[in-house]
Amino acid sequence: MLGGARATEEVWPGYRVSTASYVMSLLQPRILRELELAKFGFEVLPTDHLFVPFPDGRYLVFWDDLKKTCAEIAKFSKKDAETYPLFDSFLHDAAKLVRELLWMTPPNPTSSRLADVKGSLVLLFKLRKLGAKFFRFADLMTESISDFLDRYFESEELKAVLAYYGSIGTFAGPRTPGTAYVLLHHLMGEHEGAGGWGFIRGGMGAISLAIARSAARYGPTIRSGAEVGRITTKEGRVSGVVLPSGEEISARIIVSNADPKPTFLGLLDERELPSDFVEQVRSYKTYSTASRSTWLSKRSLDTTPSTLRRSTPYPTYIHIGPSIDYMERAYDDAKYGRPSSRPFISAVLPTFVDPDLAPKGKHILNLFGGHAPYTLKGSTWDEERDRLADTVIETLSEYAPNLEASVLHRQVLAPRISRESSPSPMGASSTESSRSISFSSYGRPRVMPITGARSRGSTSAAHRHTPGAG
Repeated sequence: MLGGARATEEVWPGYRVSTASYVMSLLQPRILRELELAKFGFEVLPTDHLFVPFPDGRYLVFWDDLKKTCAEIAKFSKKDAETYPLFDSFLHDAAKLVRELLWMTPPNPTSSRLADVKGSLVLLFKLRKLGAKFFRFADLMTESISDFLDRYFESEELKAVLAYYGSIGTFAGPRTPGTAYVLLHHLMGEHEGAGGWGFIRGGMGAISLAIARSAARYGPTIRSGAEVGRITTKEGRVSGVVLPSGEEISARIIVSNADPKPTFLGLLDERELPSDFVEQVRSYKTYSTASRSTWLSKRSLDTTPSTLRRSTPYPTYIHIGPSIDYMERAYDDAKYGRPSSRPFISAVLPTFVDPDLAPKGKHILNLFGGHAPYTLKGSTWDEERDRLADTVIETLSEYAPNLEASVLHRQVLAPRISRESSPSPMGASSTESSRSISFSSYGRPRVMPITGARSRGSTSAAHRHTPGAG
């Protein structure tokens, strides 16, 4: 099967499930254009509005329409509704800058080489575009999401909605320094839909199939189920790969879509690499404390007020994370090796925009949230997996009392289990790495030490790498 973590599988008869990656955002438009993926079945189905319910029955809806979003915010704070357009404008300016930087090899500012001097000047010029916003940009890169939002807003509900994006998919709490950058990371998508996020018609595996069909024009041989045992080198450059069967395949360029640790510390011989490079890769944090589960339902997740359902399409995207304290407590549990007793949850229903994924009248509910530690204290994931699933249902049932009775089947991917099911490292992180500025850009190796080696995948964003999600 093509795709790895980006695959669509018929887990139950008639249900086509995106088993690992379940939404798209950070696949670069430049790649879509150059590979002409739209010709080969690639189609984005934008997620519509984001719906966030609160325990007291109130709710906040974020729309693609800024005026409508501000009207929602005004229900909680008129002052925040007036401030939000400035905040939104700043985030979009910052996201535009970082998107440009994704395609740059970070220049060495200590080098006198012409390429590094020129690169440093280009980088400074790009930063200069922010003007007076540069200092807020520095805050965004370094502060906790809680502290950063306190600079702008007074409503705890609004801050909870935004702080969610500083907590999801990373092993940190909203009061952890550096999580403000994680908010920006989630707004990097350039596609239609809430925050640039969207479903893919036919499931996420349709991306992999479209890439394969695009490549077929140039005559490649695509082999699935052909595990690579090691990468061979000769005189400082790659020479090929060896399969466990002993078969050798020669190549001048080798592209690895695995994350850096198995690529450089497993497939390649460490003795062929500089010691400082090995230490950088060894210290690179590639774990996540996210969990994934898929639920098949007889009816939809009924959390929206009846007045909202009558006036809008049903939301494909729902967040459960009612306060910053709530999300911090979820992180506190995980810090000490326990699954969160009340996790924060993203609930998405792709069948509302792509009904062919399930039999008529049925729905697929994808749940992603935190925290679920990769290594548990005093227990194993074989013991805790079903308990985690029960906790998730209990949490959602506080907002959707009909949910448990609607469930037909469920599939639960806790961190270790998702590691065994897909190539994503140490958990279910969509970026294969810690979402921290310290592990981005200058926090990554700048130069590949082996000629002909290429590291692709969502951790890659350095010299001779394709920019990844992180």
